[in-house]
Amino acid sequence: MSAGERVAALAVALAVDGVVGEVGGSGHPVALAGWLLEEAYRPWRGRSPGLELAGGAAALAGVATLAAALAWAFERRAGRGPLRAVLAGLLLKQTFSVRRLLEEGGGVADALERGAIDVARRRLGALVSRPTADLDAELCASAAIESLAENVGDSVAAPLLLYAAFGLPAAAAYRVVNTADAMFGYHGETEWLGKAAARLDDLLNWVPSRLSALAVTGAGLVLGGARGAWRTWLREGGRTASPNAGRPMAAMAGALGRRLEKPGHYVLGEGLPGPGPADVRTAVRLAGVAAGLLAGGALVLTALRGGGGRR
Repeated sequence: MSAGERVAALAVALAVDGVVGEVGGSGHPVALAGWLLEEAYRPWRGRSPGLELAGGAAALAGVATLAAALAWAFERRAGRGPLRAVLAGLLLKQTFSVRRLLEEGGGVADALERGAIDVARRRLGALVSRPTADLDAELCASAAIESLAENVGDSVAAPLLLYAAFGLPAAAAYRVVNTADAMFGYHGETEWLGKAAARLDDLLNWVPSRLSALAVTGAGLVLGGARGAWRTWLREGGRTASPNAGRPMAAMAGALGRRLEKPGHYVLGEGLPGPGPADVRTAVRLAGVAAGLLAGGALVLTALRGGGGRR
């Protein structure tokens, strides 16, 4: 694709996300990738740790390579000019999500404002993987804010940066890796099965997570709280088990001036008051502005990447 087509495709993807949001349901490419991953990982479940590790890595490599190859073939058979940009943009849209992220965060805020804690817990299930049944209102608010911040990195910054730097195949392969990490990359039954996905996801998100923390800090310049975001990011961004997730979460804690806590795991913004529904609302706005800054940067980087003609 030419540089102009790549920029146009990204603009189409951002516009579709902003206007329409998620489409596809069970036919969404990420849902299909999840099904393929489940099938590819299934034969290795319950094996020895070494076999689970090798089998999980092979399954991940196979599905990610397939996704990249399909994206590569699609780019080259999608016509030329505006049609190519539109079709590539529609496919690129499936690798990231901004509108749905903000809507889910707003839904948690709505429920907390009404005092509907059970509804807030259910809505929170779309944002976090942790158990939510026993969370009180403050911990629900904290979990929602943490997820908003973390997803600015892995659901926005990472796919957009990889697309801008390496094209649609890279964004498609990343989405497979991130999905595999979400499915299998935990301690416990699937630890060895998902270890390759977890480690590769950590590697791919190292730069995007820090860019997302910078974007949250930039959002603080617009909405207030930039100084707190910067200080908390630098001081506490490494407190989480993940080498990446804590960076944007700490920046968000500082921007809000609120403590974010996952009991038994970490506290960010130590010494600050806990969050409430209004803070979730503000976090949604901060995440939206941060996503806008990242999208603008991705457009610039895509244009600067150059390249011309049909390849």
